[in-house]
Amino acid sequence: MRFLGTARLARRVALLALPALPALLALAPLSQAAAKWPEKPVKIVLPFGAGGVADVSSRIMADKLDNILGQRVVIENMPGPGGINAARAVVNAPPDGYTLGLVTNGTAISVAAFNHLPFDPVKQFAMISELGEFNLLFAVAANSKYRTLEDFIQDAQTNPGKLNIGTIAVGGTQNLGAELFKSLADVKVTIVPYKGSPDVVVGLLRNDVQMLVEFPPAIRGQVAAGKLRVLASTGATRESSMPDVPTVQEAGVSGYLVTSWNGVFAPAGTPQEVIDTMNKAMHEVLAMPDVKEHFAKIGVEARAGTPDELMKRLKDDIKKWDEVITKAGIPKK
Repeated sequence: MRFLGTARLARRVALLALPALPALLALAPLSQAAAKWPEKPVKIVLPFGAGGVADVSSRIMADKLDNILGQRVVIENMPGPGGINAARAVVNAPPDGYTLGLVTNGTAISVAAFNHLPFDPVKQFAMISELGEFNLLFAVAANSKYRTLEDFIQDAQTNPGKLNIGTIAVGGTQNLGAELFKSLADVKVTIVPYKGSPDVVVGLLRNDVQMLVEFPPAIRGQVAAGKLRVLASTGATRESSMPDVPTVQEAGVSGYLVTSWNGVFAPAGTPQEVIDTMNKAMHEVLAMPDVKEHFAKIGVEARAGTPDELMKRLKDDIKKWDEVITKAGIPKK
């Protein structure tokens, strides 16, 4: 048996290690960069315009993240059908943590509503954390004869095809929430889509529709002014700001649950160190009492979570809304 001298053995080991050296060098900068993240401003791309619930809640969070991360967190609005433009901008960005995106229940609806999307959120989104959730409200005009949601359901069952429910945008959360109600409550009603929330309210006050389904911020003013009366909310529990208003489930519609939600994601391949740092920062922000208070004023419950929980929520909603869209006969785009 031949024994190599110490020097020759060292040279042999070094030569054997050479093929792996380029891969190790390639990984080093990424690992080092992740450890120092962030070293420059971070951008979060939103699939909505400015001023909406998702935009306001994201900006509240971003202002707090500036101090925790030590870098500016910038919100960029990129509205477009199905959130496609915003999602594409994020998944095509370098996976370095400097371009993040907002994932919402609308993302799940898009997967269910479109035959083909230029991105796959299940494969191309690296989830970070949920941000918040908010429910829909079922409301009628203040002078309506319906005092409860049960009253509306009973009248709809007694007079099939005679009542209308107003929502915005076919395929939106409000519209699909009404479709789910129609199915689970087993009522024959006509769901009337309007261009915008003000149009839905006008239609309700004119009695063109007898009930509407909308997010709280869109009708808060009319409710406060005594023009509308809320019959039910769509979450698993009652709205903290409306403790006397029952949920749709409490009103007798078993299995009904519609909650709008949003969270933050990164492009697939983003270093785990970045995901962990951002997740920890979001948990810290969303636990702040003033953040919770600001969120509550716009009808949002601050809610942080794990990446796995956010991905599960997305997958569950894709399945749920696909079934609703199919049953309602809404053509896929």
